[in-house]
Amino acid sequence: QVQLAESGGGLVQAGGSLSLSCAASGRSFDLYTMAWFRQAPGKEREFVAWISWNGGRTKYADSVKGRFTISRDNAKNTGYLQMKSLKPEDTAVYYCASGALTTAADGYTSWGQGTQVTVSS
Repeated sequence: QVQLAESGGGLVQAGGSLSLSCAASGRSFDLYTMAWFRQAPGKEREFVAWISWNGGRTKYADSVKGRFTISRDNAKNTGYLQMKSLKPEDTAVYYCASGALTTAADGYTSWGQGTQVTVSS
């Protein structure tokens, strides 16, 4: 199966921007869909964005639509999440996942360890 590792998290002020990366290894990344989820303390893991195997289709949670952009570069075996106009409620651990068509977290077979994003007010 594909192995994933997130990077790029950090502290940013409200209204700022941050970009996350998801590096893949193992089986060919271009054979898998890729998605981003996030989880805040005491809350369930929440769907953020999804992208098809070739980058041709994307889906976004309503809460991030127009602010976040998911993309991928299969030649680099890397996925991305560009975040703009960040809000304090975006604060969470962000996880990269692969291998499903669903927005439900339990549908995914491969996960990274997560990267912390903190947005100050």
